[in-house]
Amino acid sequence: MKKWVNIGDKALPLLAGGLLLLFWEAVGFFQWLPPYLLPPPSRVIQALGRDAGLLWQHARVTLTAASVGFGIAIVAGGSLALLLDYSPLIRRVLYPYLITSQTIPIVTLAPLFAMWFGFGLLPKILIVVLVCFFPVTVSLLDGLASVDQELIDLMRSMGATPWQRYRWVKLPAALPSFFAGLKISGTYSIMGAVIGEWIGGRMGLGVYMLRVRQSFATDRVFAVIVVIVALSILVLKLIQWLERKAMPWMKTALPTETLPEGEVENS
Repeated sequence: MKKWVNIGDKALPLLAGGLLLLFWEAVGFFQWLPPYLLPPPSRVIQALGRDAGLLWQHARVTLTAASVGFGIAIVAGGSLALLLDYSPLIRRVLYPYLITSQTIPIVTLAPLFAMWFGFGLLPKILIVVLVCFFPVTVSLLDGLASVDQELIDLMRSMGATPWQRYRWVKLPAALPSFFAGLKISGTYSIMGAVIGEWIGGRMGLGVYMLRVRQSFATDRVFAVIVVIVALSILVLKLIQWLERKAMPWMKTALPTETLPEGEVENS
């Protein structure tokens, strides 16, 4: 019975998405809206196939900016979170500025980065860093702060050094919060790279989107959106895979109903 419930849980979203695509196709087939406003999925698929090579060339540039910026954000955000957790004084000084930094819209900083650093890869990477930095820092910081204080006191009583307390207690306990922040930042990384490419550049999905939009090729605009969504999902799946590898103890245990009777009694 549980197997059929699990199959139904996976099939329902696919069914809902299929119905939405059918309705979307019907809108174009019966011309309820002109194709230049809302092209049907069939035309979007054709645009994907027709421009697959060109889209991949632009996607590689976007992926490069996103991956480098995301990596820098992980290192910088993780280091800052450890520093703020280790020193309450530094946390009281810097944390308000960390929160205030999120009130500045990224789209207002992107033109400044282009003026300061040109239209190469660097300003795109910096925008990705800014987009991804805050979720990584705050999630890890909250995870470190939520560790059971009794465990920390026990480690102190046993003469553990600060490094040992972080290595054996704080960091493992903070991993769920850390990976929750990584999932948010990972999906934002592609978006941040695209926003940076809107400001200026020669290659990238953001540049390609601006070009096809100016030519009113709406089907190709939707094709770019599909690629961006696919890349974001790919990054999310990669983080989920790393999460399972880093935290094998978080795997869901089998319910007792599925275990043989002897094993249930022994457990």
